[in-house]
Amino acid sequence: MATLTITDTAMSEAPAQNTTIPTISKPDRPPVTVSKPTPYIFDLGHLLAIDPNPLPINSNTTNRNELLRSTARDGAQCLLNELLSTRPITSTPDGLTLSLPPATTQLPRWKPLPKPKPPTKWEAFARKKGIGKFGGAASGGAKLEDRRKNMVYDEESGEWVRKWGYKGKNKEGEGNDWLVELDEKKAKVEDKNGEAEGRNVRMEGKRERMERIRRQERRERSNAKRGGKKGRA
Repeated sequence: MATLTITDTAMSEAPAQNTTIPTISKPDRPPVTVSKPTPYIFDLGHLLAIDPNPLPINSNTTNRNELLRSTARDGAQCLLNELLSTRPITSTPDGLTLSLPPATTQLPRWKPLPKPKPPTKWEAFARKKGIGKFGGAASGGAKLEDRRKNMVYDEESGEWVRKWGYKGKNKEGEGNDWLVELDEKKAKVEDKNGEAEGRNVRMEGKRERMERIRRQERRERSNAKRGGKKGRA
């Protein structure tokens, strides 16, 4: 004889439960292609996409936020499409890389322009007296034309050198040349007169220049004396 317990009676009277899981519908993804009445303006160097299309006027705050979000999404999608369709993609050990072109939009400076440094005491003094690079112009700094007046082009070195002074063009052949040409006629005269003994051929250029300077000084003194006599007369 079978016995029926309370537990078996409760389980037999319980209704059957539904074990199916409800499916959640996924939202539709926006399209990859974006169409606008006026096309975007791109500056891929700055990853910039400019949308010239005006936003529609909407007074509802919720709809306005959604419109701004949708417009920003369209701009980002168009920028990605432009990058993937126009720029080369290369594979490297670090992964895929995409090279960007030079930027065309000029951005404002992040920091202000540096202030000019105040002149040092020597620079202020040199500008006042016209010394060095500050000589030749009252406003400070000699003009290029004024500097070129005291310079001459050296074809051997291909540079502009001074006409006079330190390393000047007038000091050519004063012991700096590796080869010195000997004037045979002048050498014979000096040998005949006994003047060549103890002379350095390399210093002939300097001796000639110093002799020219002494002759010029004698001319200036004689001219000054002659002018003085005429003034007293």
